[in-house]
Amino acid sequence: MNNFDFQNPTRILFGEGTLAKLGQEAAAYGSKVLLMYGGGSIKRTGLYDNVTAQLRERGIEVFEVGGVEPNPRLSTVRKAIEISRANGVQFILAVGGGSAIDAAKAVAIGVPYEGDVWDFFVQKAQAKSALPLGTVLTLSATGTEMNGNTVITNWEENLKKGYGSLHAYPKFSILDPTLTYTVPADQTMNGTVDMMTHVFEQYFSLTPDTPLQERMCESVLQTVIENAESALANPEDYVARANLMLCGTYALNGGFISVGMRGDWASHGIEHEVSGIYDIPHGTGLAIIYPNWMKYVYRERIERFAQYAVRVWKVNPDGKTDEEVALAGIQATRDFFTRIGAPSKLSEVGVGDEKIDVMAAEAVRFGPIGSFKKLNKDDVAEIYRMSL
Repeated sequence: MNNFDFQNPTRILFGEGTLAKLGQEAAAYGSKVLLMYGGGSIKRTGLYDNVTAQLRERGIEVFEVGGVEPNPRLSTVRKAIEISRANGVQFILAVGGGSAIDAAKAVAIGVPYEGDVWDFFVQKAQAKSALPLGTVLTLSATGTEMNGNTVITNWEENLKKGYGSLHAYPKFSILDPTLTYTVPADQTMNGTVDMMTHVFEQYFSLTPDTPLQERMCESVLQTVIENAESALANPEDYVARANLMLCGTYALNGGFISVGMRGDWASHGIEHEVSGIYDIPHGTGLAIIYPNWMKYVYRERIERFAQYAVRVWKVNPDGKTDEEVALAGIQATRDFFTRIGAPSKLSEVGVGDEKIDVMAAEAVRFGPIGSFKKLNKDDVAEIYRMSL
């Protein structure tokens, strides 16, 4: 196990009815708020009216940027920064899923920065401060409600890049599972894949002597598997929705389940290049790419993949080699993704081989990626080809 320094400053208000606490929480951070949200579902469900009423009851002036894209655009972030600066906004509030929250984080760190916010994403600058940020989560997926990560797409350059900073952690996040009842099946699928792959990125590690962390990762994966299909079959199953919501938060909140372990994260970088060009949902891309990354790298530490197969998927190891067990676990992963409605090939979502070299080159723009197995351009290109 490696040494570690773990800090997570986000306050979580979890459970049915916690939305009622929003006005009180927001009022602690100022009298002018920028509200950011996605395509408008919060207006159809009445959530928008609830949120704005609570804010105005507290005397908070509300400015808005709606229509945040599923792969949030740099142009939207820049627009929101301009609005915030022009109106003296003191607090950012994101209502929605990972896209709305990621965009709001970029705005929060971008407002006090004198340069262009894209500088953070291309490693030209580091955030030194941020406006305070709060979130109301409506989609269980990314864990962005309790971490400092943000991913933004520069559509003009077809680049999708992530950035992380302690300054970007939300001050508070409201997690009411009933707000996810209206999430469509495809988004529930994408969220399920996303949270599982977040755990994978930490679990498939070369760091030795981490039994507690491994079992925490395995328990999150098992809980997701046990609840995802129930949520898809009955969208208003509170128990399933609550368990998925908590799993999404635990899967990626600054390293809680993997402190002392070195994660990999190559697959996320590989997928970002696909969705940065083709604008497919992040979870969909990961569902296609991650099992192929597994097949490409599993021999680097075959015993970890065998352990995963036995503990998570209950593969019977009797009479089998570690390789056979490991491959059975990888296949079980692929089968589960298919069972919850995820595609298995890039060709199914309109992605061909014409941009493989471009995507592979950009994925390793700053050098080889991954730690479980270091991947160069040729490795990444091969994983893309395996995914076609």
